[in-house]
Amino acid sequence: MARPAPAPLSAFLPTSAEEMRACGWDQPDVVFVSGDAYVDHASFAAAILGRWLEHHGFRVAILAQPDWRSAEPWRALGRPRLCYAVSAGNMDSMINHYTANRKRRNADAYSPGGRIGLRPDRATAVYAQRCREAFRGVPVLTGGVEASLRRVAHYDYWSDRVWPSNLVTSKADLLPHGMGERTLLAIAGRLDAGASVADLRDLRGVAYLLGRSEALPEHRFDDEAGDGRTVVLPSFEEVSGDPRAFALATRVVHAETNPRNARRLTQRHGDRTLVVNPPALPLSEAEMDAVHGLPYTREPHPRYAAEGETIPAWQTIRDSVQIMRGCFGGCTFCSITLHQGRTVQSRSRASVLDEIRAMARRPGFSGHVSDLGGPTANMYQMRCSRPEVEAVCRRLSCVHPKICKLLDTSHAPTVALMRESRAVPGVKKVHVASGIRMDLAQDEPKYLDELARHHVGGHLKVAPEHVSDRVLARMKKPGRASFERFIEAFERSSRRAGREQYLVPYFIASHPGCNVGDMIELAVFLKQRGYRPRQVQDFIPAPMDIATCMYWTGLDPETLEPVETARRLRDRTVQRALLQFFAPENWFVVRRALVEAGREDLIGEGRDCLIPARPPRAAREARRRAGAERPAPPARMPPATNSTVSSPAASPTHSCQAVTGLLAKIA
Repeated sequence: MARPAPAPLSAFLPTSAEEMRACGWDQPDVVFVSGDAYVDHASFAAAILGRWLEHHGFRVAILAQPDWRSAEPWRALGRPRLCYAVSAGNMDSMINHYTANRKRRNADAYSPGGRIGLRPDRATAVYAQRCREAFRGVPVLTGGVEASLRRVAHYDYWSDRVWPSNLVTSKADLLPHGMGERTLLAIAGRLDAGASVADLRDLRGVAYLLGRSEALPEHRFDDEAGDGRTVVLPSFEEVSGDPRAFALATRVVHAETNPRNARRLTQRHGDRTLVVNPPALPLSEAEMDAVHGLPYTREPHPRYAAEGETIPAWQTIRDSVQIMRGCFGGCTFCSITLHQGRTVQSRSRASVLDEIRAMARRPGFSGHVSDLGGPTANMYQMRCSRPEVEAVCRRLSCVHPKICKLLDTSHAPTVALMRESRAVPGVKKVHVASGIRMDLAQDEPKYLDELARHHVGGHLKVAPEHVSDRVLARMKKPGRASFERFIEAFERSSRRAGREQYLVPYFIASHPGCNVGDMIELAVFLKQRGYRPRQVQDFIPAPMDIATCMYWTGLDPETLEPVETARRLRDRTVQRALLQFFAPENWFVVRRALVEAGREDLIGEGRDCLIPARPPRAAREARRRAGAERPAPPARMPPATNSTVSSPAASPTHSCQAVTGLLAKIA
């Protein structure tokens, strides 16, 4: 089949002065600077926010992956009338660039052709600097995943130290955190009406730095259940030098994530004060429908096709449909709650079906919807059944350690949507490729029957993450028994559907709280179940996550209990090897781990043994190759520098009594 013609250039937001002139513009109102290629699809932040502002009458231009070595690409678009909106892209630029072993990745899924090197490390700060160089006096906003998850002092894995707020390193005027539709629209509207950046400090969902002599404004955010108070975090200097202070600050930040009762946070950075306003309120169903009903072309900008390149991430999601955002799971290694929010925000069935019908009419559509989901496929339209309780709740997870009795876990809306979506003319198959929350699904036979019969292509991806109950508790994930019940339930549904189908489980190695004994337990489970995971995830400490706090401080921020952590490369290598014990090249590492753990019973030719008694030929060859290669040193990033921020203390001070008392009062 011939490839359909791409959407015309005029259907996209302009990306150059020539394209703006073709629109009849002499100046853009807002310029979005993005570390991603420009794909006009609702899965890409610059597109969804740019279209949202365009929908409300603003002229929006996109500066995608500019050459950051000078300000000339910024100047080429002209001076924005209102502001720059800067983002590193859909991922933190350091996670995008480096592996868990701090080695440079060899591909960038958000760049044309998967090429690397099209965005800088710590892209938000670099782009913000170029904005200021290009046109002085234009307000600079930093947002997106990178800025949002670095809005307070945070641990940075790649430099192995605590960094100040992104506002300090970027010198931006304002940091809208979270998803941004409400906040950015309010900012643009006020700037258009003549307001200054200082006038925007009363908005929800923004963070800013006070000047050295400025007093804290008297703003209140108690329109729901908040009490209007301000909570003071330990300072940057304290959290840099004292693990206990860092853990306490992490606890407070996560306790203030419910927008209906979150208080304003402040944190001293040298002689300046960081102010973080409560998150924006979640979007209503009508607002979600409006955002997803915008005129996206669902394609990359035509310039990439002209250069003979496509965007790998777009190829993955081009025929997917987002039905919701947010997550109430609260997994400690996940950033969704801090960015998208803990409230699940769902689209209406009519909105989703309209999008699928439009996809089915597109030339070249294969008939396959690649995914019907979001952060989690089966949380659609789930929320607290008691809004008055939800407004005051500070629980970090609605499903751990057990599912809250007030949570509406009905899968009926999801089942109805699945049935209607596959009935759309022109649709052959609707896949569910997003993660399944297994503890919610295991007791829903109607949902599992629907899923197994119609929406699984032979394999269903799930993420139990581990099988050690001790490790799973640190992750805020359900225990091993829950995963085993789901396996049995899915197998029953597959048998009823008359289909031979399999689960593809994902696991994490080296998560805080996980030791070699836990990984051996996982390896034995994999052997017994016949799983051979080809894709495994080494734990990467992402900024602001609870698990990252455990990794850096060795403390659980909720209990302040010690948490053992695999920090050395050798220890992390052992855990990963145990997860793939069946790979011949891991034989020597696995054998040593088993011997040191006193588990020689797992070495031999027995049915339950993990590895044979003698190394296979491939293992010996792999060891010879490894000995012949000199390992490259891990990448080390330069430390942050700013004249207003003091150096961290050389050793912990453990001076957190005042913070502990404050936590006791706000609990």
